[in-house]
Amino acid sequence: MEDHQMVRIESVRDDQRQVWVLTARRHREAKKLLEPKGIRVSALRKEEYDPVTGERLGTGYDDHAAAVTSTAAEMRRAGIGHRLGFATEVPHRLGNRFVQRADLVVRALAFGVPVMLLEIDRPTEDAHELVHKLRRYWEWGRLLPSDADEKTVRLARSRSDAIESVDHTKRLWCRVYPPTGREGLPPLAFVFADTTAAKAANTVAVLEESGRRYWAPRRYDTYHRGITARDYGQAVPVLVTTLEQLQEHGAGAAVWRRLGRTGQQTLTAALDNPDGDALYRHQVARADVEEERRRLAEREARRPVCSRCEAKFTEQRWEETTARGGAWKAGDLSVCGSCRADDIAREKAAAEAARRQAAVSPEPDDRDQGPGKPRRGLFRRRD
Repeated sequence: MEDHQMVRIESVRDDQRQVWVLTARRHREAKKLLEPKGIRVSALRKEEYDPVTGERLGTGYDDHAAAVTSTAAEMRRAGIGHRLGFATEVPHRLGNRFVQRADLVVRALAFGVPVMLLEIDRPTEDAHELVHKLRRYWEWGRLLPSDADEKTVRLARSRSDAIESVDHTKRLWCRVYPPTGREGLPPLAFVFADTTAAKAANTVAVLEESGRRYWAPRRYDTYHRGITARDYGQAVPVLVTTLEQLQEHGAGAAVWRRLGRTGQQTLTAALDNPDGDALYRHQVARADVEEERRRLAEREARRPVCSRCEAKFTEQRWEETTARGGAWKAGDLSVCGSCRADDIAREKAAAEAARRQAAVSPEPDDRDQGPGKPRRGLFRRRD
């Protein structure tokens, strides 16, 4: 490419690595070729020099650009993302018109990472500025698209946290990036380059403590007891690593640490939420079964016992004795169904016996009538 005057050396770093860029002409050609295909080409900076010293300006940008390129190269070397699955300086416009640009965006669906935003930070970055970056990505993930339906817009404006009731599929970020396949907002990774381990550790400590609101999961709002799962639905998954670790071990190794966890994991393991939604569904299902068992046990303990034979009431008899407006015909409410059936049988037998007795009883005799009592009938048979 140099022989064909397509590139030029922009700068040489202290470690003698060279930063190459396209020439202005080739940059224009690249834009015409790639941007119609949806591949964004970053802006080409002009060569500027200090008018007094003649020193080239903006070399700090070159160091940062080299770190971004090296990060992308290490991820590509590990098989994370295809060649056109990387984009740099991707803008994310906030509601106050501030634009937060991601240093690198990786799309590696085949690797299990549909999208991940990366901030490559050098020693010049203040730790609290990284917290502000995290907050801006969190705020961007809560925005609605400009053509959101009126009902959703009214809901989002009803109170400060109402956006959390709006499904992610209706938010702006799902128009820009594919679903992550996991709970929460698009993941964000901070890659520290050209820094010491102590400086990186201090920066991570500040990021973890001051940015807790944006990356930390919440407790599920449920009446169930014993739920240990956490709700990651409104959080930004935040990973941290260093460029030196990526270069030494590879981006596919256990070099990623998720904020809120100890130890380092592989990329997909760090992004997964083993204590998230899947665990919640499992625990709720188990809690429902346990709750039903406990409810049935408590109900069984309340089941009445017959005062006569000491047998437990059947469901039918229990309902008969407790049904609203029906207890008056249930007889003795303290006896079970079998004893109640015996009572009914005895009552029927007694009634039948009384009926038969009434049917066979003799006519009264005249001799039974005492003196002075009127005779029955008008005529009597003479002896």
